[in-house]
Amino acid sequence: MEQTKTGKKTVVLGASSNPDRYSFLAVNKLRAYKHPVVAIGKRSGNVGDTEILAAPEPQEGVDTVTLYLNPTNQQPYYDYILGLKPQRIIFNPGTENPELMRKAREQGIEPVVACTLVMLSAGMY
Repeated sequence: MEQTKTGKKTVVLGASSNPDRYSFLAVNKLRAYKHPVVAIGKRSGNVGDTEILAAPEPQEGVDTVTLYLNPTNQQPYYDYILGLKPQRIIFNPGTENPELMRKAREQGIEPVVACTLVMLSAGMY
């Protein structure tokens, strides 16, 4: 996938300020690759200079939503995720959710079962 000069605006759902979490690594790596990031987590905090929002906020121009929440914890966010009208939703390992994948496809959103970190490293983001 070709990257624009401004990158692909990405919402990281399940963001954490804990450096041991994959979502933390993803926020940093997305930023390193010059993608604008909106981080949303259970509690507010920061990943570097990226603020973690404790509640979802409306966003415009979202290309990708990358999930770091298990399927049960995704349910309260269905309307938010689909309402962002992203091009795709990345289901990182452990977040695969047939129900949300079906809902996404019905709205023309591509569900991608992959690892954001690997996609970035491989130049496939």
